[in-house]
Amino acid sequence: MASEVDICNQALTSIGHKTIQSLSENSEGARKCSVYLQQAIDETLRAYPWNCAVRRASLSQLSETPAFGFSYVYALPNSPYCLRVLQMSSKEIPYKIEGRKLLTDESTAKILYIARIVPAEMDPLLVGAVAARLAAEIAYPMANSPTLQANMWKLYEQKLLEAVTIDAQEGTPDEVEVDSWLKARL
Repeated sequence: MASEVDICNQALTSIGHKTIQSLSENSEGARKCSVYLQQAIDETLRAYPWNCAVRRASLSQLSETPAFGFSYVYALPNSPYCLRVLQMSSKEIPYKIEGRKLLTDESTAKILYIARIVPAEMDPLLVGAVAARLAAEIAYPMANSPTLQANMWKLYEQKLLEAVTIDAQEGTPDEVEVDSWLKARL
């Protein structure tokens, strides 16, 4: 199981810097990782519906009503924090996200969403992708090298693709609905 420090150390060694013992230590690596780590985690989690980060929730209806367009407003989950709504209980239910609220015409709201998770909950390939993204983020501020930063972005893209490919192979595939347009193409 990985930790935040493990992710930071993977990123730091990727760009040729010393490892750290803690995010609170007085070192350049710890300071840069502290600034960029959570953003790298959140952005990587939002990039794909990772199996390890998918959660289900019944939302709490708020007393306010939208000015127009929808009938109900719901608060998005905070525990664990909702980074991205994937769908309502049925893919056919229309909704919109506005700020930290979900708007819909449904009188109850159940969602499938991407949660902010800690490194210990992440798949090992996802940890590698997060570390590569963090390395890309800190490469220029720490090494002042656009070439190194570009190389780290390429590494991130490779690690992300590998992680997505393996993650997508877990579970029963979604059923593809064949419509008249698709039938005409076949």
